[in-house]
This record gives sequence, structure tokens and C-alpha cells, in this order.
Amino acid sequence: MITETTKFDQRHGSPYDRGTADSYYGRDYNPHYFTGDSFNSTRIELQDMSAQEIIAYTAGFRDNEANGDKKEY
Repeated sequence: MITETTKFDQRHGSPYDRGTADSYYGRDYNPHYFTGDSFNSTRIELQDMSAQEIIAYTAGFRDNEANGDKKEY
């Protein structure tokens, strides 16, 4: 269960970070992450993610949606 006290790895490229970034930039929900820094390491797609990694991505996406923090173009 995800609670307010659930902590996720927030390093650049992590599932949580990628979920937050996708929401911020107005991209669709598309679980993925990078093994290191975003776009400078291997990208892991949904089919290769663990349940916990998908939960972290989803939490990042939902947290940012709830905050309403969006890039202005």
C-alpha cells in the first residue's frame, strides 16, 4: 500500500523521477526508468520493470498531477 510515508528513490532517472517528469512535461503515463542518469544510460521499459518500480513511477506521476506542477510552454 502506498501511504504518505512511503519513500521512493528520487535520483535522476529513477522510476519516481521519470513519473514526475512525464507529468511535468505533459507526457502520457508510460512507466519506464533509466539505470543511471536520464537519457545517458539504459532505458528500462514497462515489460522489464518490477511491480515496485511501476508503483514508484505511478506515485511520481500522480504526485506531480496532484501538485499541478506543469511546464509552461
